[in-house]
Amino acid sequence: MADDSLTRLIFVRHGESDANVQRILGGEKSCTGLSELGVRQVTALRDRLSKEPETSVDVLYSSTMPRARETAEIVNGALGSLRIHFDNELVEHRPGEADGIPFSDIAERFGTNDYLGRPHSSFASGAEPAKLFEYRVSLALETLLDKHKGSTIMIVCHGGVIDIAFRHFLELPRRSQFDLWTLNASLTEFAVDDKELNRGRWRLVKYNDHAHLSGLPFETTQTNY
Repeated sequence: MADDSLTRLIFVRHGESDANVQRILGGEKSCTGLSELGVRQVTALRDRLSKEPETSVDVLYSSTMPRARETAEIVNGALGSLRIHFDNELVEHRPGEADGIPFSDIAERFGTNDYLGRPHSSFASGAEPAKLFEYRVSLALETLLDKHKGSTIMIVCHGGVIDIAFRHFLELPRRSQFDLWTLNASLTEFAVDDKELNRGRWRLVKYNDHAHLSGLPFETTQTNY
């Protein structure tokens, strides 16, 4: 039986994308959606969710980027075809002129930059500073929480967004002695008793749960691009 005194946030990182396979910085301009493996990963997640009533979802949000949109649309098959709230404030870090550039070329094109150590600077022209990215995502999360207190909310998004959520809800420093590596199509969940919501006493229920990906390759075998 569901506990209706809880607010739950279930984050889904999108499946492997074409940008992941091509090793490019996939921003809003260059993202073309999921890879073939990415579709298989998300389908496996959908099949798992359809068998787990404890993951019953009240509200479904998604980043507007194609790889997240596709993921949300596939996963929604296990959620009763909910309305998908597409929110462009939940997109990954906006890389400006580095959008679509191979990772291997970024330093040569834009120079080296301490992205976290200098959070108010842009590593490329038009790129979103780390501090602005953090503020944008945190505000978007708090806004949707205000609308859906006491609900189970699924958010289909990106590794960077989940990283910010992790630090925001657990009140951890932006720069610390650990890095997060959130896997494609994995589940991360936070919960808070509604009496504690305004005090920010969140609990991490799970991180990087990817049991449904057993038997699938970790990533697409690389070819030359």
